Amino acid sequence: MRSKLTLLFLITTLLLSCTKKQNPLSKLINENVDLHSVASNLDYEVQVLYTQIDRDSLNKPHFTTYNYQLDDNQYFYPASTVKFPSVLIALEKLNQLGIPSSARMEIDSAYSGQSAVTTDSTSLNLEPSISQYAKKILLVSDNDAFNRLYEFIGQDNFNHILKEKGYTQSRINHRLSISLTNEENARTNPMRFYVDDEVIYKQDMQIGTGNYSASKNIKKGIGYISQGELVNGPFDFSSKNFFPLREQHEMMQALIFPESFPEKAFDLRSEDRELVLKYSSIAPKESKIEAYQDMVHYWDSFAKFLVHGSQPDSEIPENIQIFNKIGLAYGYTIDNAYIIDTLNNVEFFLTAVIHTNSNQIFNDNEYEYDEIALPFMAKLGQSIYNFELERPKKYTPNFENIFD
Repeated sequence: MRSKLTLLFLITTLLLSCTKKQNPLSKLINENVDLHSVASNLDYEVQVLYTQIDRDSLNKPHFTTYNYQLDDNQYFYPASTVKFPSVLIALEKLNQLGIPSSARMEIDSAYSGQSAVTTDSTSLNLEPSISQYAKKILLVSDNDAFNRLYEFIGQDNFNHILKEKGYTQSRINHRLSISLTNEENARTNPMRFYVDDEVIYKQDMQIGTGNYSASKNIKKGIGYISQGELVNGPFDFSSKNFFPLREQHEMMQALIFPESFPEKAFDLRSEDRELVLKYSSIAPKESKIEAYQDMVHYWDSFAKFLVHGSQPDSEIPENIQIFNKIGLAYGYTIDNAYIIDTLNNVEFFLTAVIHTNSNQIFNDNEYEYDEIALPFMAKLGQSIYNFELERPKKYTPNFENIFD
């Protein structure tokens, strides 16, 4: 009996050991000297999620997700990645209201810190609209566009919808790139929507609770720049936005495969979902927006960190599409992507964050993005892509259903 128990114990131990070794993400990172030297350094706060996709005979996707150093409780500043849910929630709200996403909107100001908008110079008809703001966010990560969607959604509604859909750790507390008080961020502009010259929807100023801060203090670094002066002491992130890596990853999965993740998905009209898919994957120059045709400022891989490292000389082959949303601020570099190669039948999800701030001073614009963060993102994406090229798949994926 004892020998049988011993044998069972050895078999169980062996199986557990094999299971542990079956994480291809950890294996790829640990076997690549360049990746491992960065990812294993805890100062860089690296977290990665990688999902393999295997289709069955009916083309239904099945998902296997691996992580590297994932920690849902580890705070990182999400930067522009919070613009991704703003697009989805705003388009869902329009759908529920029966308002076309291209409807002209006028934004008023009714409180300190607010500004009015009646025109948009990037729009062909010079009219502001939710669809135009969504394009600007997805193409070039425009900050003002996010602020306008935040104002349309409302602070409380933004957070309520995220939690209702299961994104329970995310919290959206403020606009981007402008310094406002909690009270100012809690109040969002009144606005109107038009079809031709007829007002079809009017929204008064919304007043949120103004309290979506972390439940505990989050302080980082040894100093920060405020009004041009160095302040000695950690920078307080407690009242900053948060969008954890797992929830970013899940939201991208729900966009691409809403039927597989119905509880996490957003109720979008087909044309609005197509807008998100198109403008999250094309290069700025492929849009019809004149302001984004300047290749000096908006090169092909401008907002593609994974695989391409956002390098001006990196060309994306026609057979590869990257649907993604990036973030870059306070030394944090983030990319959340679904990557496909229609020629080689490759598809996978990859989401990663890295923090580079060697002097531990915030707001000084010295963050080692080009030296460490972007090269790491590029090598990570390339490593997973090359692995997927060789990974055997029983059934060839049909990508047409993504756009249905």
